[in-house]
Amino acid sequence: MDKQISDEELLAELKQRFEENKRALLDLQSLNEELIIVNKKLEDSESLKSHFVSNITNEIINPFTSILGLSKAILSVDKENWKRVFSMIALIHSEAFSLDFQFRNIFVAAKIEAGDIYPEIFTVDIKNLIDSVIESFKYEAKKKHVTINVTHCESVNKDKLFVFKTDPEKFKLIFANLLRNAINFSYESGKIDINLCLVDGSLSLCVKDYGIGISKENHAIIFDRFNRLDSGINSINRGHGLGLSVSKAIIDLLKGRIEIESETGKGASFTLIIPESIEASEGFASDANEAFFNDFDKF
Repeated sequence: MDKQISDEELLAELKQRFEENKRALLDLQSLNEELIIVNKKLEDSESLKSHFVSNITNEIINPFTSILGLSKAILSVDKENWKRVFSMIALIHSEAFSLDFQFRNIFVAAKIEAGDIYPEIFTVDIKNLIDSVIESFKYEAKKKHVTINVTHCESVNKDKLFVFKTDPEKFKLIFANLLRNAINFSYESGKIDINLCLVDGSLSLCVKDYGIGISKENHAIIFDRFNRLDSGINSINRGHGLGLSVSKAIIDLLKGRIEIESETGKGASFTLIIPESIEASEGFASDANEAFFNDFDKF
């Protein structure tokens, strides 16, 4: 009888250990699968970051190379051919403008990664801010013969000052990124429509172009910091990369949102919606940040 009980206990113990080993094996398999997934994500992340660095390096090196080459060409121009200098100067301005623009986004992206970016709220003259950005892009638009039209909803009186509490520096960078992409991806002799509205205490700014458009499956990709739709090293279309991802991060910081409507070949419409901030720093942005508002025009 004792031996029978001992055998039963032994069988029960073996069964229990078998079940424990089985669970441990399943846990180990599950952990191994998770490690494979994590490793794959790390590989993808490294690949994306490498791709991102390659794209950004290209965006910086190309303008520098052009500026140096054009400057050297100007130095070698004979006095009789000074008319050639004017076209070269225009190209230098364009490349320097692009380079400056890329650096702005890179610096903001670095602050975002470091968690060292905060809203600085002022009472802003929105119409003046929008006009200043459009003015800074007039040469870029002129190169492609693109017309920029600005309209206002009934909620915004076009003849009166339109003030709004937000971060002027960050808002300006968002709009500049949207406008730059609209110009870059517009067809020659195309147009861009900009509409400004005030809806339920929130600022709504729509930037619409009639260019090459974006396929619906790529709507999410364009806000990815480590991706871009046109990643060719000699791409003539700059944009849809760091600029939009930086803009999306700033929009989130300002508790806003961005909506996109686009199809391939039918242009793209980006609508920025930002709520008015409750608290504001002292001062009026059009006075306190006058130097910043003119910063894009420094070349």
